[in-house]
Amino acid sequence: MSFAAEVSEWCRQVEGAAEAVFQTAAQTVANEVRTAVAEGGRMPVKTGNLRRSLMASTSAMPTIKEGKETFSDSGLELVIAGAQLGSTVYLGFQAAYAARMNYGFVGTDSLGRTFNQAGYGFVDAVAQRWPQIVTQAEATVRGRFEAA
Repeated sequence: MSFAAEVSEWCRQVEGAAEAVFQTAAQTVANEVRTAVAEGGRMPVKTGNLRRSLMASTSAMPTIKEGKETFSDSGLELVIAGAQLGSTVYLGFQAAYAARMNYGFVGTDSLGRTFNQAGYGFVDAVAQRWPQIVTQAEATVRGRFEAA
């Protein structure tokens, strides 16, 4: 569902509320998709490299970096905070093995290694929660607006 279809009339009427809800919801998606299994999420974390490979953009989907092995935090919070209402926030993992970790992989890879690995579904699980994330973000923002 689209963002516009998820927000309430209150959000549409209060100046700045919709943009704040949009940014809050996008940040929640980024946080939840990176939540480790050990912390109640679905992302497997061994070294943290996969988690650090998540990048945000408002212009295009981040691309996979073949062969790049070590990632540092990308500052995706700044991209999300600067996203304007009506824009798209693209979140993408740059680690070449991200899709394998999310969807699983059965077979032999390009290096000749054989796998029978189940996926963790960390992207899909958060994507399915989009309506609830927007509702939760709106409640958070509404609380801030009413407290001010």
